[in-house]
Amino acid sequence: MDPILSLDGLEDTFFRHMQRSREIMTAAARKTGIVLDRRYADHCPDPGHPECPERMDVLSNMIQEPGMGEHFRVITPRKAVKEELIAVHSRDYIQCLEDTEGKACTFLDADTRTSPFSHDTALLAAGGLCRAIDLVIAGDLDNAFALVRPPGHHAERSKAMGFCLYNNVAIGVRHAQNHHGLERILVLDWDLHHGNGTQHCFEDDPSVVYFSIHQASSFPGSGKRREIGKGAGRGMTVNIPLLPGNGDKEYLALFEKILKPVAIEFQPELILVSAGFDIHIDDPLGRMRVTPRGFAAMTRSVLNTADVVCGGRVLMTLEGGYDLKGLQDSVRAVLRELAGLQTTNIEDIMAGADLEKLRVLLWQIRRVHGRHWKRLAQSLAAETNHAPSIAARLKEAAARIGAYLKS
Repeated sequence: MDPILSLDGLEDTFFRHMQRSREIMTAAARKTGIVLDRRYADHCPDPGHPECPERMDVLSNMIQEPGMGEHFRVITPRKAVKEELIAVHSRDYIQCLEDTEGKACTFLDADTRTSPFSHDTALLAAGGLCRAIDLVIAGDLDNAFALVRPPGHHAERSKAMGFCLYNNVAIGVRHAQNHHGLERILVLDWDLHHGNGTQHCFEDDPSVVYFSIHQASSFPGSGKRREIGKGAGRGMTVNIPLLPGNGDKEYLALFEKILKPVAIEFQPELILVSAGFDIHIDDPLGRMRVTPRGFAAMTRSVLNTADVVCGGRVLMTLEGGYDLKGLQDSVRAVLRELAGLQTTNIEDIMAGADLEKLRVLLWQIRRVHGRHWKRLAQSLAAETNHAPSIAARLKEAAARIGAYLKS
């Protein structure tokens, strides 16, 4: 017997045993922090803009519900400092954003604009995440969720984009590396839209895995399967563009079949999540079908993996999510999972997953990434030993063309 396969089998058995034990036991309480501050409502792009201050209102109201707020430590944010910003953004771009302070409205692109206090709010968003990272790495908290705005994953080194000013998650990664000496960090992005700014920041960096599941043919148009990184970072970018209409079961299957083996092989010291809730079934900007239960299951999958690879250290930061009720319900479900107030049985959800629906995608992912991730190739072997039929591949291609034409 191959000794490597034997070791893999033992580790997989151990992982499954931990997961089953966790699900049959009462959820263990975790120390969970929340970055939350009324000043995050001071960024006011425009009346009717989907990335609106009311997003903070519904989340603040939810935290104040009976049985919620007392289980979380509220983290007061600080402003990101120049040293943290220039680790990700150019000095000219930082100056451009500073110049918007106090001005009624500055258009940075067709979708992204500022109000008088937008720059201060953006500094608090990036700095709030950095403060949460400090507390988790120090062991004061087990995990945390930065409920911040504006979002960040579209922001490029020298350009605002897609409602984003500073790239909060990228600034958080560099802060963890530069101030805490972390050598391996995994960034998971489950937002509806591909995080172009985050990918570009780390695509040649072997110390960071960027893993994105996003709606195919949607804004900003990046995130193709074959975008796998460059140079020393080749293979460290994993993009999974999904057709519209996928929901809880499909997302969870991809977390378990693709994210988990990559994370176990990479062994990150910290997992950062760009948590977008525009994949919610009622979101006005997307066509995915994830429910609050699905978000809870995705969070449980991430926590299970984090318990194995990095002592449970998970930091989430808010990205999209524009149906206010869907945002509130879904963030509540994620927070309850993070704090151990509930433990979603992911095996029940996985049992109903139609892997045949994902077979072409899984086969394509194995072809692109199997050479870079041994565990991923093994995880997908059962579903992808035989290539899908020509008819199945043509059907998938036609569906992607249809999704592009509708986008």
